[in-house]
Amino acid sequence: MRAVDPSLPAQGAQVDLNRLLALRFPARQLDIRRRRRALAQLSGGQRSNFRGRGIEFEEVRGYQAGDDIRAIDWRVTARTGKAHTKMFHEERERPVLLVVDQRPAMAFGSQHCFKSVLAAELGALLAWSALGSNERVGGLLLRADDHWEMRPKNSRRTVLALLSALAEPMADPDPGRGYGERFVELLRSARRVARPGSSVFLISDFDGAASEAAREELFQLARHTEITALHCSDPLEAQLPPAGQYTVTNGRERIELDTTEQQLQNRFAVEFLERRNLLKDQFQRLGIPLLMASTDDAPLALLRRVYGDGSP
Repeated sequence: MRAVDPSLPAQGAQVDLNRLLALRFPARQLDIRRRRRALAQLSGGQRSNFRGRGIEFEEVRGYQAGDDIRAIDWRVTARTGKAHTKMFHEERERPVLLVVDQRPAMAFGSQHCFKSVLAAELGALLAWSALGSNERVGGLLLRADDHWEMRPKNSRRTVLALLSALAEPMADPDPGRGYGERFVELLRSARRVARPGSSVFLISDFDGAASEAAREELFQLARHTEITALHCSDPLEAQLPPAGQYTVTNGRERIELDTTEQQLQNRFAVEFLERRNLLKDQFQRLGIPLLMASTDDAPLALLRRVYGDGSP
């Protein structure tokens, strides 16, 4: 297997399965169970979205001074004539669900790679880290006209299936169709798959996240899970290239882009910042940390800032 230089940005317009497999080794530098202070600060000053691990019933024993009266087992108490209380233990693992957006809008990039490739490599690093921490890992991918899902399991086979699904070639989009509304479908599917207390990693460009339906689905998902959002973008979405004439293609058609007008340059940059700030505000209100990932970033370096061991 070809070695991967984790210090470099992701490369290419297509997801490379061999590269996703090779990310298993640099992923050892991550521990996704560690939500460091930097991540907590990204969630804003609102309530934390930490939901706690689930609890499971363990046994019934006689009531002791200091026990929570809300845990009294009234049936056993009535049957025996003595107060008994239910005992619970905390689940030792938190299911991890990787929700990766692979809609046609993610097939865009201007320098190193497409956003879809960046999202796939971020998902692969998180999946390998979760498996290395003995967590159950599952996946949910949204594509042009369908989706792929697998519920969390503590299995290397599950991770391999997820990586294989990420590496499937993207279907040609319908040029006359908008795909922003499918973001609601992505969140609705995540709510169905994710059990309460799960760690959900939402990796997307969040096209369509500002709609009322998407906000409601996100609110409902955040009520019962711990969400970390990773926003994928490309430098060309934030700032037009220097003044000049450029040829732009979607793989089938070409158009000429004229960036000589300074007013156009300024308006383009301002609109991107406005959209991003609205997204930040939306997630902060829900206590969801939002990590910004660009196609010119090294995915491992980005994740190490939050989930690394602090070493250089």
